[in-house]
Amino acid sequence: MDIKPCQPYNSRVDGRALLRLPLGPSAFKIYYVSIPGRDNPGRCDWAHSQLKKPDFEAALAKLAPEGVGFVTAFPHITKIFRFAPSGETILHVKAYKTPGLEPLDLGRPDGYLEFACYAEAELARDEYARWASAATVEDYLAWFSPFAGGGIADHTKLAGWARGA
Repeated sequence: MDIKPCQPYNSRVDGRALLRLPLGPSAFKIYYVSIPGRDNPGRCDWAHSQLKKPDFEAALAKLAPEGVGFVTAFPHITKIFRFAPSGETILHVKAYKTPGLEPLDLGRPDGYLEFACYAEAELARDEYARWASAATVEDYLAWFSPFAGGGIADHTKLAGWARGA
């Protein structure tokens, strides 16, 4: 394995919103997530981003994603997770560069696809569990994950393990 160095990771949820779209009907919960302490704070932390949340919501409304689900919005990357219209027990994901909402390929080396960082995985777990237990779509939409953020204890453990193996 060719293990690349990565920066420390400590996420923080900086806000939540519900975006209802008239077409479809469609609705998405938005989780604004930051990774404070990175080299380029404007890229990873909403507190330092030039993009403001109301402007992001307006751009997302203009993009008009279809379906029901949730959005993880970092200042640099946004992922839209929706419960598949073709089989609502499946969760689809699509990624965009947050500024401008240009599509972003989640393809990674060796044929893998990026699923999620830690914050996205925690939010996806909570959201999927709520989807599974909710009696109605409105019941699902009324609830937001309590996840407030969290970190990775050691962002170099894979590299250390590989060197020692």
